[in-house]
Amino acid sequence: MAPHGTRATARLAVLASGRGSNLKALLDAIAAGSLPAEVVGVFSDKPAAAALTMVPEARRWSARPRDYADREAFDAALADAVAAVSPDWVVCAGYMRILGTGFIARFAGRLLNIHPSLLPRHRGLHTHASALDAGDAEHGASVHFVTPELDAGAVIAQARLPVRADDTPDTLAERLLPLEHRLLVAAVGLAATGRLAERGDKAWLDGQELFSPLCLDCSGKLGA
Repeated sequence: MAPHGTRATARLAVLASGRGSNLKALLDAIAAGSLPAEVVGVFSDKPAAAALTMVPEARRWSARPRDYADREAFDAALADAVAAVSPDWVVCAGYMRILGTGFIARFAGRLLNIHPSLLPRHRGLHTHASALDAGDAEHGASVHFVTPELDAGAVIAQARLPVRADDTPDTLAERLLPLEHRLLVAAVGLAATGRLAERGDKAWLDGQELFSPLCLDCSGKLGA
């Protein structure tokens, strides 16, 4: 397998557990010619996940974790399936299962996740409710490298939006989702063009350490 980020068209393996709206954003950007990548496989812990239907059957893999002896056995099967498509980057796009250390080690440095909060705030689940409960004036989403510690890897880029006085978790989620899509496409674009790297516990862009996350602007581009 060629080093990640060196092909003219980057090979993406996408992990998803649900409806696949972030996957669709990637596929739409690829179809539009704005993301130089190919989704070579979609992988899920939910065999009924709608995300799986977005690619041909030959590019789908799913299994139920309960059918395996333990978490490590499921993760090993998932890792083998992902490795079989020779991805340059592995993208967690709404994948709701915590990845084990073995899987993370196997794809270290090329494993990305999108998380619906302004990390390091509100790791884990129920981030929209957590932001409201905390009285946050701002909410958003983050793309980060995946490490064994939950939602603690180096943050690459973020999208922000103001919290309104009448927001609920549902309205906040609805307003954030289009920004999530643009953020993920922009961040994966950096990876696909060879501009992004993980060194130690830091994110690097164009050979320089990122001391703070890039920000998504109103045009969908990332900047300092």
